[in-house]
Amino acid sequence: MSQQANLLGHESSPYLRQHADNPVHWRPWGKAALEESRETGKPILLSVGYAACHWCHVMAHECFEDAEVAALMNALYVNIKVDREERPDIDQIYMAALAAMGEQGGWPLTMFLTPEAKPFWGGTYFPKHSRYGRPGFVDVLQSIARVWNEDRGRVEQNVDALTTHVTARLDAKADASPLDKHLFDQFSENIHGMVDHVRGGLAGAPKFPNAPFMDTLWLSWLRTGEKRHRDAFLLSLRTMLQGGIYDHLGGGLSRYAVDDSWLVPHFEKMLYDNAQFIRHATFGFAETGDELFRFRIEETVAWLQREMLVDGRFASSLDADSEGEEGRFYVWTAGEIPGSSEFDAFRRVYDVSDQGNWEGKSILNRLHSLDALDLESEEQLKQARQALFALRENRIRPGRDDKALTDWNGLMIRALAEAGRAFERKDWLDRSLIAYRSISESMVDERLPHSVLGDLRLFPGLSSDYAAMINAALSLYQATQDEALVTDARHWLAALDEWHRTEDGNYALSASDSADVIVRVRGDQDEAIPSATSQIIEAISRLAIVTSDETLRQHAERIAENALGRVLQQRYGQAGVLNSASLLLEPVKLVLVTPDKEHSLMQVANRHPDPRRVDIWIPFDREKKIVLVPGGGEITIKKPTAYLCRGLVCLAPVETEGALEALLRPTS
Repeated sequence: MSQQANLLGHESSPYLRQHADNPVHWRPWGKAALEESRETGKPILLSVGYAACHWCHVMAHECFEDAEVAALMNALYVNIKVDREERPDIDQIYMAALAAMGEQGGWPLTMFLTPEAKPFWGGTYFPKHSRYGRPGFVDVLQSIARVWNEDRGRVEQNVDALTTHVTARLDAKADASPLDKHLFDQFSENIHGMVDHVRGGLAGAPKFPNAPFMDTLWLSWLRTGEKRHRDAFLLSLRTMLQGGIYDHLGGGLSRYAVDDSWLVPHFEKMLYDNAQFIRHATFGFAETGDELFRFRIEETVAWLQREMLVDGRFASSLDADSEGEEGRFYVWTAGEIPGSSEFDAFRRVYDVSDQGNWEGKSILNRLHSLDALDLESEEQLKQARQALFALRENRIRPGRDDKALTDWNGLMIRALAEAGRAFERKDWLDRSLIAYRSISESMVDERLPHSVLGDLRLFPGLSSDYAAMINAALSLYQATQDEALVTDARHWLAALDEWHRTEDGNYALSASDSADVIVRVRGDQDEAIPSATSQIIEAISRLAIVTSDETLRQHAERIAENALGRVLQQRYGQAGVLNSASLLLEPVKLVLVTPDKEHSLMQVANRHPDPRRVDIWIPFDREKKIVLVPGGGEITIKKPTAYLCRGLVCLAPVETEGALEALLRPTS
């Protein structure tokens, strides 16, 4: 007998808990809910969203909090709520089904399933009654129930077609494609051709930070010396960091801009966006010395420490809404800005006016003042920002999703480790290490959870969790040269192999003991972050370089070639796999033999981050013999030296800061 109640109150997801008081009899995804559907003969209504999703909140208020709608849902369906951040495998399966129906994806995702969890119809946001050109949810609920009860043959026809499509897309089979420099160069050129060369980002609206494409441009610059690709990367980064998408008072980047000039954001802040922009700004500063990049990293790390820490780990996101309005916490009316003369320059530089630049209010931005002013003017602007920040602290804050996702934390740990190293900020490195240890200590039976909230752990983890933690461990290793971190990386890889290797020798996003999905997703497709497959390729490639393990490098190459064969059949989302596969063309290793880690050669390496390069420190010991690359001969150490190796070939050793700097600087 099914329980006539809402069962979300004790879930590990804050998003699910937000719906615990709905009159809808929500169930979490799992065997019990699927069994209830089989026993009652009711179809499943699946609703997928996330805590910072604006339209998820809108539909919740209009439909799920409404007694009339809830009564229909409870009478006609088994209702299941999923947090897409906790279960990206489920989200990908049913988003692929929606795409097969010719519908544009988005959240909330609303799908109708058979008791076997196979999709037969769906959509995204529905209002209670028909408007915005969209059918009303009440009508949809009744129509789908009528088809289910009266035209089951039509349902089965849809099920077969959609399930076949989903399997072909998410568990694709294809011949391997060899690593090909021309393929990577052509893809980079294709991305460059899509760029808005005035405002940065991809041409048109909306504008996303689109980190995988940014990686494509930067890696192309490093690999080929193509300045146009470097300049497109830097233009995009500078403009978004001066736009309304960036929080100029509190730090942190919002999810995306709805317009074509980076002015009007969807105001939610996601951990992963900020992790990726910190890495990109670290690269940008090393290349240009532009203080804008350093300032934005400093401001955003301060935001992380002030607002995003939970038990040493990083929370997932901040909502877009507060007091029922999107962006209310962040925007200003002209009257809310102090009228004193000290704020005259602030109003001009940050685009504050009586009429506002968005719905009668002003979104702070520097899109008309991209370049830094003189030092005195910038100091006055800083004081004005601090004063407004203090005023803003009295407002009601957007909600925070407190769950700590292992893969997203891994991305931020890596970003802070790399920035801490490049900027000589031990406090950032320490924060990275604390988060790393906190995530590591959340293991149970040698397995990582995907999500942690208080004492709750969500198992099993995903392949992206292990890959992100391998990459985090290796970036921390390069910053500290602590060999224990390499041991950790080997441990994460062993767990990845045990639980995520597939019969054909590749990897799946879901663990082998995840028995509640209709297809085991490979994880090839990028979303806002590089795909799980791409993170795995990069992680194994880097570990192979650190450990000089040629067998492991060959394994990474096979995984990359298999993945290339699959993603080249995709219409989009390939950048991550192409980027990580390109790293295998010519693995880059820098071996530094110095008396200590503070030696000038080490400092040069620290100041020149390169996502393709792995740095290894060997304590200087005169007459010590070392091997630089697998199969290479022994070298006898005579003096402090740096060796840069590309593939299996090492360049002549260098002994001075200037010589090493010349080797590490990208050249056109």
